[in-house]
Amino acid sequence: MGIQEIQEEIVDEFSMFEDWMQRYEYMIDLGKSLPLINEKFKTDDNIIKGCQSKVWVHAELDGDKLIFTADSDAIITKGIIAILIRVFSDQKPQDIINADTSFIDEIGLKEHLSPTRANGLVSMIKQLKMYAIAYQTQLN
Repeated sequence: MGIQEIQEEIVDEFSMFEDWMQRYEYMIDLGKSLPLINEKFKTDDNIIKGCQSKVWVHAELDGDKLIFTADSDAIITKGIIAILIRVFSDQKPQDIINADTSFIDEIGLKEHLSPTRANGLVSMIKQLKMYAIAYQTQLN
């Protein structure tokens, strides 16, 4: 499934909930299904800077697709990175680089996060795209 289709699926899922408490609960559930990072990759180098909570992300190339694993020490943050991993993992680096992340605005996520979490969200997207740029460079 492509990035755009996954984003549309997430927008549909979030539209089923009536309020943000239900959406937060859903994000927490998504965090429980996050493909967890191997403990050996939970290093300072893999921490996303700019997040108030600790968020570790590891990326590796499998064929021509980038696979992300992650973890966080905060449950909401874990749900946020789970959404991003769902969108970007198992995709080609160039597709990640070119991806529009307007689905975040469509589900209203950024406006329902504290300013520090919203900044963390931006940092997470930026870091995932930086991994994609680095691996795309290797592929060229």
